[in-house]
Amino acid sequence: MIQRTFYAGLLACSLLCTTAIADELDLSRAAVVLPFPEKLSLPDNKKPARMLVEEVEKRTHLRWPVVGLIQDPPEAYIFLGTPESLKGVPSGGDRVGLDEVARLPDEGFRIQVFNEGATTVIYCVGKDARGLLFAVGRLLREMKLTNGKAVIDDNFKITTAPEIPLRGHQLGYRPKTNSYDAWTVELWEQYIRDLVVFGNNAIELIPPRSDDDDQSPHFPLPKIEMMIEMSRICDEYDQDVWIWYPAMDEDYGDPKTVEFAIKEWGEVFKKLPRIDVIFVPGGDPGHTHPEHLMALLEKQTENLRLYHPEAEMWVSPQSFSDEWHDIFLDIVNKQKPDWLGGIVFGPQVWTPLPKLREQIDKKYPIRRYPDITHSRHCQYPVPDWDLAYALTIAREGINPRPTDHVNIFRRYQKYSDGFITYSEGCNDDVNKIVWSMLGWDPNTPVMEILRQYSRYFIGPEYEEEFANGLLALERNWRGPLLTNQGVYTTLQQFQTMEANASPKLLLNWRFQQALYRAYYDAYVRSRLIYETALEDQALQQLRAAVQIGSLQAIDKAEKVLDRVVTDPPSPQWRARVFELGDALFKSIRMQLSVQRHKAIAVERGANLDTIDTPLNNRNWLKKRFAAIRELDDEQQRLAEIDKIVNWTNPGPGGFYDDLGDPARQPHLVRGRGAKLDPQYFESSLLATNVRWGKIPDKPFSWWRHAGAMKDAPLTMQYNDLDPKAKYRLRVCYSGDMPPIKIRLTADEVYEIHPLIDKSMPEPLFEFNIPPEATADGELTLQWFREPGIGRNGRGCQVAEVWLIKK
Repeated sequence: MIQRTFYAGLLACSLLCTTAIADELDLSRAAVVLPFPEKLSLPDNKKPARMLVEEVEKRTHLRWPVVGLIQDPPEAYIFLGTPESLKGVPSGGDRVGLDEVARLPDEGFRIQVFNEGATTVIYCVGKDARGLLFAVGRLLREMKLTNGKAVIDDNFKITTAPEIPLRGHQLGYRPKTNSYDAWTVELWEQYIRDLVVFGNNAIELIPPRSDDDDQSPHFPLPKIEMMIEMSRICDEYDQDVWIWYPAMDEDYGDPKTVEFAIKEWGEVFKKLPRIDVIFVPGGDPGHTHPEHLMALLEKQTENLRLYHPEAEMWVSPQSFSDEWHDIFLDIVNKQKPDWLGGIVFGPQVWTPLPKLREQIDKKYPIRRYPDITHSRHCQYPVPDWDLAYALTIAREGINPRPTDHVNIFRRYQKYSDGFITYSEGCNDDVNKIVWSMLGWDPNTPVMEILRQYSRYFIGPEYEEEFANGLLALERNWRGPLLTNQGVYTTLQQFQTMEANASPKLLLNWRFQQALYRAYYDAYVRSRLIYETALEDQALQQLRAAVQIGSLQAIDKAEKVLDRVVTDPPSPQWRARVFELGDALFKSIRMQLSVQRHKAIAVERGANLDTIDTPLNNRNWLKKRFAAIRELDDEQQRLAEIDKIVNWTNPGPGGFYDDLGDPARQPHLVRGRGAKLDPQYFESSLLATNVRWGKIPDKPFSWWRHAGAMKDAPLTMQYNDLDPKAKYRLRVCYSGDMPPIKIRLTADEVYEIHPLIDKSMPEPLFEFNIPPEATADGELTLQWFREPGIGRNGRGCQVAEVWLIKK
């Protein structure tokens, strides 16, 4: 259960090492001492010792014995316990300070190495049983474990306790995910153990009925059976069990619907061995009026406590309209329901977290629900993500973003009481560890997080190289891909690691993920460079149409564009991506293709299926060429070709902005920016319109846009205009939310157009700008979507703008 106080400044990762240069102590012939395990409050009281011994053996092939008491000391022995279980043990706890450990905050621990000549003694002492598990995890991370050898620095000692009380991740066994639905019980235990090693104390499950299909071709067990197993595993590792439980039915104002829900949820509650908290999202999925929702949850809390008396009920105001949000606040703050345990801030909560903390009665803690799994169309999109990546890697690719998530974590840390992240697969594995370690100590440097990740999961011999490689993968996604030469350097660095890797490491799924991304990124960049050049050459052919004739010009242009099919670039990189994709399906059940791996959908991480998505205007141009060939008149054909080659030309004294391209949006007001505003509440967001793997045959500039979230305006600013001129505006309203209406004003005074429907095949509009708006030589344009509707916040989206001087 969440503890509602912070341990700010209290022992958070207080490393107490000496300043002397450390020597390495050999632990190859160590024994693990677990005195009085019955004093540990765990369902499996030998779990800490088993976790230590098994993880060491996997990496070293050394099998440490586990004993109750030492009689004939080996070369090294490792005491595991709590102040209670170690009290009175010979050679025991006085020198490690058991009384001091007992005074630590919950989950705290102390590890201390004593080098006594021929014998090494290590104490791992947890304040409580959970603290002991975390002590074992930290010891595993500190040791250097290689084949046949285990060593640790001879001066290592640490006394620490977590600063953030709730540190968890959602692990949903459901078809929508890109790997979890294929995991066996054994894989789940290993992954949950991996998270415990890095200080995780909560896991969020998903019930049998949600917004997913009922079946997956990958399920090793039915949903409810796996849910029971996962609850059991969490209990064995003393992980709090949360359940993300959406209210899926149509009308909870109907007593019969409520009666059905009570029975359905109760069947789940009574079958699970452990439940600590139920979290019900207000939307996405589900969309229930707050009055009906809160009345339902009050009844469900009673239902829950029939089987789990100490469990709590939490709720989020996700996707609420302004009206519903106000009703929700009124219920929480005026009625102050005792059954309500806390509030969750997640995606599509349109009140910024600092303000939400102000709005909610301090009686209720707030938990963060950060989306760490998606790269676009999400809570924290990759800033200014290049369209080539957005179209190919897409929404759920392998996405290590350590520096981004350090910033997101720290920026809002003080406004909540902890977090359970939103995850839909192991693609976000690095991000999980970043959040877990920051939850223990928010000041942990990002490089230290990545070093520990690399040392433990990849091996100490790759600690620096792999850690820097993860940072390089994040840098691959910075700025325009066309000019990001570091992408090829990143691949070369990983190829060096790949060439030197052991057969065992080449089968390591975390190593495979990094290799996959390095090859994928490089292949996409090679395609982008090639296809950009082909389009330039094709346009050159079209510009000669007057001299050589329209039909010959488009024939030549089309032949140039088709070289991407007849003579594609970097086939060896593409082949390696597919090899690694298949390897990941075998090693960790990642479903990177619908056809090859039976992924549920292309958009659900199946980016092998989008690897060859066009990265230029080839589709659109070929469609236009076909239409031009149907024209009988040469002058008409030439006129249509002229439209193509002069598409971005606004004419003399005019201005053009491709708002989705950071290099071609000189008049777009960007706002605070991603570092200060990672949810884009007060910043313009660059995004793609393409979803679910559907590639339109429209201009490439229509595949992307700039947008503003919820009710914020999207703003463009023009200066130094001709004050005596008249201007006309041409605008393309291309976005991924065409049903949402949009409105445009000039200088906050003149309405250029009211709310209009933009859901049409060719969303190009033209409007006159009032001369009064430009009489001072300046013009401010602002677009607004329909106000107050909540939902996913999108809809105010603009792709291209021409300001044409008449």
